[in-house]
Amino acid sequence: MSNAEKLNEILDKAKTFFFLTTDGDKPKGRPFGFHMLVDGKIYFGCGTFKNVYKQMEKNPHVEIVALVDDGFMRYDGIAKIVKDDSLIEKVREIMPQIMAMYDKNNWEMGLFYLENGHAEIRGMMDLKEEFDV
Repeated sequence: MSNAEKLNEILDKAKTFFFLTTDGDKPKGRPFGFHMLVDGKIYFGCGTFKNVYKQMEKNPHVEIVALVDDGFMRYDGIAKIVKDDSLIEKVREIMPQIMAMYDKNNWEMGLFYLENGHAEIRGMMDLKEEFDV
């Protein structure tokens, strides 16, 4: 199993995870749920009209935190925005209701993955595993 597949399984298990950016000099976190593994990369998405997207454009250093079992996972890296219609079509297959709402409101879904990603699987008091993704 690749590191990306391992991380994807953790995100599947967590269902909801927290995506962290900065807004100026203040940290901002919010729950996310969408992710998809395509060709060895884990893609995330959000509306390009949202503050989180704009924060990512200004400072692409981000972190994801997911609670799993008796511990948690941290995954940080540099958000790389991707414009790819074939990936948007995959999002349509996975989340047709959300994409219908985006289409109805003329919103754009922004997709991204983390470059130079590093993951840590931790218990509350110990590091269980770490790897690059």
